[in-house]
Amino acid sequence: MAFSTRFTRRAWLGTALALTLTAMPAFAKEAAPDTSFTIAVLPDTQNYMDYTHQKAENFPFDANEMFFAQMQYVADNLESAGGDIAFVTSLGDVWQHQTLDMDPGHAARGFKSVANPVFGAHFAPTPKVLSVEMPAAKKGFEMIAGKVPFSVVPGNHDYDAMWTDANHPPAAKIDPRDLTTIGMLHPGGLNNFRSVFGADTAFFKDKPWYVASHDGGADSAQIFEAGGYRFLHIGLQFDPPNASLEWAASVIAKYPGLPTIVSTHDYMDQKGARVSNPVIDGHAVDPQDNNPEMVWQKFISQHDQIFLLLCGHEHGQAFRTDKNKFGNPVYQVLSDYQDRGQTAIEAGVKSAWPVGIGDGWMRLMKFDLGAEKPAIRVSTYSTHYKKLSADTPDYAKWYRPHEQPEMTDAQFRAADDFVIELADFHKRFKSAAAARR
Repeated sequence: MAFSTRFTRRAWLGTALALTLTAMPAFAKEAAPDTSFTIAVLPDTQNYMDYTHQKAENFPFDANEMFFAQMQYVADNLESAGGDIAFVTSLGDVWQHQTLDMDPGHAARGFKSVANPVFGAHFAPTPKVLSVEMPAAKKGFEMIAGKVPFSVVPGNHDYDAMWTDANHPPAAKIDPRDLTTIGMLHPGGLNNFRSVFGADTAFFKDKPWYVASHDGGADSAQIFEAGGYRFLHIGLQFDPPNASLEWAASVIAKYPGLPTIVSTHDYMDQKGARVSNPVIDGHAVDPQDNNPEMVWQKFISQHDQIFLLLCGHEHGQAFRTDKNKFGNPVYQVLSDYQDRGQTAIEAGVKSAWPVGIGDGWMRLMKFDLGAEKPAIRVSTYSTHYKKLSADTPDYAKWYRPHEQPEMTDAQFRAADDFVIELADFHKRFKSAAAARR
């Protein structure tokens, strides 16, 4: 099932204005063209790539076509194509499955695995990740390659292996309401990820905007210029170890003063708490890894130029603001739509629980840095339904009960359509022109 999503610059601006005019604040309506831009945020795409979600496995449609449509939408709206997307970040869990029972590195360190009846075949290694899932991911990003600076970080599913750790086995009696009884998974090995998104791949090798990497590209840094500013972006691997955080600190030291955005896979839950998922807690299994609160304490809060953090992993959405050790705000945004399965329901898939696909939903973060009080307009858009969440009547009905059951419908809609005010941005950061003087 293919979708035509081609927009010209004029058509895109006209459509966006028509869709959001009543909701957009005054700064967005009056923004000068050269002071506004959009960052496209691609949360967990694993269910599009999942080989079991394709016609070859008797699924009613090829879910990866929905991913290709999403990437085509991004490509059509890049600044290089006449649109306003200046940077693209993927938040990890690009594909679904693994190829090994355990990676050699963890095996050599003495890690052991145990059988898990809950996870079972869902996390069983399969060669189809090599023949179906990874090629689809590569094909999608080839649509934007060479046209825009972008980042991809590894999520836990993108590792070579994911096993139930012997020191954290499932309980004798499993209670599905208590995730701690299920046992704990741990990922390891990044050869698969590096083969597609490593520093030496055609996506990034010799690109002037790809300014640094670590661990073969599992951690990476990009610089892009938009809205009159130069931005530094740092992508960190899942539950980044100390070596990753030390490397990231060295990148910031090399590019002092640049407004900095960090993307990482697992950082906070749907309630905005910086807590690890009890089923996949890297630090609990391997002390070399850092959990979300440790990432905040050791790295994010220690560097004043970091003003924005983006993450996925936890199904749903959340937003929080904390002051770093310098007293300045850091805006932290969770986006993950992988469990949205309205498209599967419409295709006749019968299940007691929504079959996660993604339904084409992604985040568009429109920066306006020309106003007296700069801001980011955060909106959520489906390239399948071709609608913003704010303009989808059944949005809360489709997704709120299993994503945010404690929210009202109005609260749920507001969580996917809001404004982040950057009141201190001009004070904290120099424009690109000023920095060059």
